[in-house]
Amino acid sequence: MGFTTADAPPVEVETFLEKPLRERMKTLALHWVEYGFGSPKMIHTTYIVKLVIFYIIGGTALTTWTSGLGPFWDVMSWWDEPIVYQKLVLWTVLLEAVGVAGSWGPLAGKFKPMTGGILFWARPGTIRLRPWRRAPFTSGDRRTVVDVVLYLGFLASVTAAVLQPGVPSESLAAVLPDNTTGLVNTAPLIPAIVLLVLIGLRDKTIFIAVRSEQYLPAMLFFTTLPFMDMVIALKLLMVSVWVGAGVSKFGRHFSNVVPPMVSNSPCIPSRWGKRAHYRDFPRDIRPSGLAHFMAHVGGTFVEIATPLVLLFSTNYWLTLGAVTLMVLFHLFITSTFPLAVPLEWNILFGYAAVFLFLGFPNWQGHAVWDMSSPWLAAGIVAGLMFFPVLGNLRPDLVSFLPSMRQYAGNWASALWAFAPDAEAKLNRVKRPTTNQIEQLEAMGYPPKVAEITMQQTAAWRSMHSQGRGLFSLLYKHIPDVDRWSVREAEFACNSLVGFNFGDGHLHNEDLLAAVQKQCDFDPGEFIVVWVESQAIHSSVQHYKVIDVAVGVIERGTWKVADAVREQPWLPNGPIPLDVTWSRPSRRSAVQHSGAPGRDTDRQWAAS
Repeated sequence: MGFTTADAPPVEVETFLEKPLRERMKTLALHWVEYGFGSPKMIHTTYIVKLVIFYIIGGTALTTWTSGLGPFWDVMSWWDEPIVYQKLVLWTVLLEAVGVAGSWGPLAGKFKPMTGGILFWARPGTIRLRPWRRAPFTSGDRRTVVDVVLYLGFLASVTAAVLQPGVPSESLAAVLPDNTTGLVNTAPLIPAIVLLVLIGLRDKTIFIAVRSEQYLPAMLFFTTLPFMDMVIALKLLMVSVWVGAGVSKFGRHFSNVVPPMVSNSPCIPSRWGKRAHYRDFPRDIRPSGLAHFMAHVGGTFVEIATPLVLLFSTNYWLTLGAVTLMVLFHLFITSTFPLAVPLEWNILFGYAAVFLFLGFPNWQGHAVWDMSSPWLAAGIVAGLMFFPVLGNLRPDLVSFLPSMRQYAGNWASALWAFAPDAEAKLNRVKRPTTNQIEQLEAMGYPPKVAEITMQQTAAWRSMHSQGRGLFSLLYKHIPDVDRWSVREAEFACNSLVGFNFGDGHLHNEDLLAAVQKQCDFDPGEFIVVWVESQAIHSSVQHYKVIDVAVGVIERGTWKVADAVREQPWLPNGPIPLDVTWSRPSRRSAVQHSGAPGRDTDRQWAAS
């Protein structure tokens, strides 16, 4: 991998796309093992520069200067100042809301422009996805002037909270009598909270992009709790995120996440080290024993046990060791450059671990048992656990982010398949960008190279557990799928709504129905295979096959055990599928295999 040159798959560009899809996926998956996406180091350098200069240096300079502290490079003078922590949280919220933090840039499928976010969300007429159809005053799937005003108002409120100096706090003075900077001004923070809730009722994309499941509780704690209770509540929030993510890694999925994530890391240059995470490269690229160890000891165990140590430890050295381990944990995730690139979030969590558990340690009266009321502590714990519990029992009701399934591999996912020349219809959607193929071509990629680049993301999906089921559905429903354009939905979704963090709920039937209104696909032109996350008490995943012009045409399940048993390219054929419902008398890809035709049934009622 060079600084400006990519490690492209070793294929004959002129003939590769003529090969069967299964053979292409095998070639690209094997290439991923050793090179990941193969991005030139210049791209990773761009992310590092953005992270260090813009987020870390810019953020600390801004927050310390506006708080009467500094200079920002004198870290020991401000690292344990409460207002700095509060403002760094809000700085992160602001960048996430603008769209220049997580899910930014080429590694997230944003090539030209590299920013989604504000370019979509401040523009009336772009696609808006409401979370609940029964919520009043939320009908429609296009962004209105009201939506734009709510969004810009939220940005302005958060910006004001970051820029304004601190205000005195009696509860802070009781704990830190020598503190002169105060706490963040809650006057602009209260409208920010209200606006974020209103936005969330109308637009789940922005609400999820802001990482509201974590930052909204923090903002509520900033505005409603006295200082000591606020610090303890923030500890409980962090522990709930860590432990919830750790619990979500139980099962068969997460071991399949680690190998392709490690393979994509520019910080692991050794191809031998990457191959060690697979059983017998190139014959068998299922997870090796090392991958299982990294997943469930380095991942699951660390993410559950270490936060519990932090929550209850009263020993300095034990706490210091646990904080160090969690900082290294987040630095490791950052070093892998995961495809949603949540780098700022990981850096913030590393700093927060130091600030909360060493800056305000349990043995100095900041433990959970020191909260002013045990009922308050119990209520906060119950509130923080509500969505993770519900989301793991009923993943169809809760986004995987509030369910705390980050990186778990247990995601709602999809593949999009377009009949020849049909994908171009997506450019009818009102948005500030084009399809990713066109974005790559605008950057100088030859068309076939651009196509191979996008197919690498589909091969990446095949290396995860749900990918085997999704490709099985494609092979079943589209007999001539070798001629079709297959897209990883998480990537493709970015060009339509400006954000995705691996959440399949952002590209389910709601998005597809909104797209169909503007694109008018014919039956059989655009087929989507979509699967929900696995419920924690279930052994199966529930899937849907969707003809975008018609609606859902099939529902069913597959056993997760069957999916993880197979190689990514399915050499033994599709995994077993249990069909539970099928639309009768449908004209779709099942019947005419990609020969588009009109159908009067354009309704989504049956779905």
